[in-house]
Amino acid sequence: MTTAMVIGTQWGDEGKGKIVDYLAARADVVVRSQGGNNAGHTVVVNGQAFALRLLPSGIMYPGKACVIGTGVVIDPKGLIAELDNFIAKGIDVGALEISDRAHVVFPYHVRIDEAEEQLKGAKKIGTTKNGIGPCYADKVNRIGIRIIDLMNPDIFAEKLRWNVERKNRLFRDFYHVEEFDFESMYREYLGYAERLRPFVKDTNYTVYQYMAEGKSILFEGAQATMLDLDHGTYPFVTSSHPIAGGACIGAGIGPHNMENIFGVVKAYSTRVGAGPFPTELNDAIGDHLRERAHEYGTVTGRPRRCGWLDAVGVRYAAMLNTLDYLAITRLDILDELATIKIGKAYRHNGEEFDRYPADLSLLDQVEPVYEELPGWQEDISGIRRYEDLPENCRKYLARIAELTGVPIGIVSVGPDREQTIVLAEVL
Repeated sequence: MTTAMVIGTQWGDEGKGKIVDYLAARADVVVRSQGGNNAGHTVVVNGQAFALRLLPSGIMYPGKACVIGTGVVIDPKGLIAELDNFIAKGIDVGALEISDRAHVVFPYHVRIDEAEEQLKGAKKIGTTKNGIGPCYADKVNRIGIRIIDLMNPDIFAEKLRWNVERKNRLFRDFYHVEEFDFESMYREYLGYAERLRPFVKDTNYTVYQYMAEGKSILFEGAQATMLDLDHGTYPFVTSSHPIAGGACIGAGIGPHNMENIFGVVKAYSTRVGAGPFPTELNDAIGDHLRERAHEYGTVTGRPRRCGWLDAVGVRYAAMLNTLDYLAITRLDILDELATIKIGKAYRHNGEEFDRYPADLSLLDQVEPVYEELPGWQEDISGIRRYEDLPENCRKYLARIAELTGVPIGIVSVGPDREQTIVLAEVL
């Protein structure tokens, strides 16, 4: 048995889909462990882009088991639309497995998400308004509806009726928005249940069985470390745990079975939504990065905030995830820059420190301490061997590894599968 895991080290959008896709080609099983359709991977194959929101990236390869794990929250309508899109493109989705313990996202979750963001006004979190947070909240409050409940019409009716009645009271008396009709929602979701039924399994046991059979398994998460509910920039975070420990919980495996943990690091930094961003660039260079890389959200289309690489944050992510390797992505986006900076520490009131603080008011006020490196100013997108990269490019990568304490395992020099330089073969 061999396992690998792909974890985002920043605020998401690091290009995890590209790394997962590359490693998925070498795995027997790919497991999605957390999150919902509020995040997306984009995989480019032969110049054609495929957007994945709930489906594991292994779905692109025939014959590989693809597991949506227990820690994922599932919008059935969205998942079915995604399945139909891939089927229409000639992709076989028969090997998909959906955990019967995963929780279901309903329209009332989406409406709560929308209403909460509106109520918060200037203090809004910047959610995708896909109902992910409210669904996880129901899960924690022990009133959620799981896939296994959806499969049983009587149990589903009882639980849905209870939820709709109480949510409607909120909509009527607190949010002052339109209520939902139980019967129409019940009938609609019974239809989704029948469509998804062939894929539903107890994946806690199937993943364990794959391990017992010695299969190679790749675990992929959505979002990234800085959006972790406990360890990220709370409250500007997601509602699950997109770190290595969270992947173990969401996939239903023990930590001793997890190895070859790749931390995906975009060669610069981006962030969507509100929250502190110490190395953000509100200038021409930030605009250059955004437009050259087309930094707009996969799901929302929102422009991403751009800045220099923050090595303090990546080092923090390396500690939390016990990273074995870094996978550097979008390195080619820096090709045209004469000078490149890395934020190696923070300074506040004359004091310099290199730990990532929990205090967001402090994080919002810190001044990044930069180290400047010369750029390479040449096109690296066609390079396939590490030693062929320009000297200044290799120096930049070496400095990232030195500052974070984690060796480089993969370097991406473009969006396509072939534009990948591999230093650590693990699957």
